[in-house]
Amino acid sequence: MGRMLDLSRLRALHAVSVHGSVAAAAAALGYTPSAVSQQIAKLERETRTTLLERRGRGVALTEEARHLAETAQELLAIVERAETTLEERRGQPSGLLTVAAFASAARGLMPGALADLARRHPALDVRLTEVDPHLSVDLVARGVTDLAVAHDWDIAPLPAPEGVEQAVIGDDRCDLVVPADHPFTRRAVVRRADLGGERWVCQPPGRVCHDWLVRTLRTAGFEPEIAHVAEENHTIVALVAAGLGVAVVPRLGTGALPPGAVAVPLEPGPVRRLYAVWRTGAARRPAITEAVRTLREHWAYAAPRPGDLPSVRGGPDPARQ
Repeated sequence: MGRMLDLSRLRALHAVSVHGSVAAAAAALGYTPSAVSQQIAKLERETRTTLLERRGRGVALTEEARHLAETAQELLAIVERAETTLEERRGQPSGLLTVAAFASAARGLMPGALADLARRHPALDVRLTEVDPHLSVDLVARGVTDLAVAHDWDIAPLPAPEGVEQAVIGDDRCDLVVPADHPFTRRAVVRRADLGGERWVCQPPGRVCHDWLVRTLRTAGFEPEIAHVAEENHTIVALVAAGLGVAVVPRLGTGALPPGAVAVPLEPGPVRRLYAVWRTGAARRPAITEAVRTLREHWAYAAPRPGDLPSVRGGPDPARQ
């Protein structure tokens, strides 16, 4: 009897079962969709089983494929334990480490931390994917990603699925960003009770920033008027700079504000807490330990401070640009 189950093909099937489509599985694995389809076609020939069936415009896993994907998850966990033991014995971070981080961490924290890891540990191959924070913890829990950089706000604690560990990286404060001619720019501090009657620029519903704004203003007795909705903080800031509304913007990854936008301290101000998240089974892996240590070290060194955003107390510190 010939060789049956190829691990890389099982990995491809497992990724499709986790992500729900060939395209999403390909993005997570760093392959092209056609490469993932080929892997699964080969697995179908090897097992003489139909694994994917057309459903509407997409594909769905057959019952047999779901059973095989569960087996694949167990095999991948066994392989991960073996790799962890080998790496632990060598005592050096090595091999492939896949990391998922939300947009502003991918921009404001990861470049320096990843460059530092690459310089100090040439045997370690770290691959970063930008992923929405509410998805990344689940990707770690399911064994798709080794490490995630996620965040929560005071109103929405980070989910803690079974088999996942976390460490705090640091706290990211948020500022109220207003147009340069706004009356708030003449005040040393703005309270939540002062926020009635403003037009807001905000992320879409379902995002933690949006939920925080709506809940906070309702608690203060206001129904927020959300005039403009944008995904990216840079877009939000550009709309504020054009005089179209005010926004709550995290410091991390935002950088210096453009002319026309000014940050004023909001008290009490919202705080995002950043976490590193990994599977319990991989906790002994030197690559995980070293990556988390490096992230915390870079946060302590490069954590955004008030001077990163021009505020009512003067422009940004040129040394921090």
